[in-house]
Amino acid sequence: MKKEVNLRKSEYGGTSVKFLVVAVVLVLIGNAGFQFIPVAYNGESLKQDMQTAVVQGLAVPGKVSPVELVKQKIHISVQSNNIPLDAFVEVKQSNNLITAHVVYTKEVPILPFGIYNYQFHFDHTATPTGFLTKQ
Repeated sequence: MKKEVNLRKSEYGGTSVKFLVVAVVLVLIGNAGFQFIPVAYNGESLKQDMQTAVVQGLAVPGKVSPVELVKQKIHISVQSNNIPLDAFVEVKQSNNLITAHVVYTKEVPILPFGIYNYQFHFDHTATPTGFLTKQ
């Protein structure tokens, strides 16, 4: 009733190669996330700061220029979020609305040793929403 087991020498060692391949892939994915997540987070944080600045610009009292206030808040946010200094920032007032537009591109090293760099392109226009825009 005993079955004879045939051991094949050619089948040994396959798991260590598979483990090495899986480990390398996981390290590459981890590195990509480690490099990309902070850049994406800073972009989303800038979007929120732009939206807040535009709404606050609408609610500013009389003597303060709302456009200058919004520009100042956005420049502070650009500096605090590690946005490139060559970012294009434009703040305009048309009628009673203030719009802010920011565009920049940042290079993110996805694969190590400069093998692949991703161009993170940020282009966002913030316009006020909510009860302050109701006429």
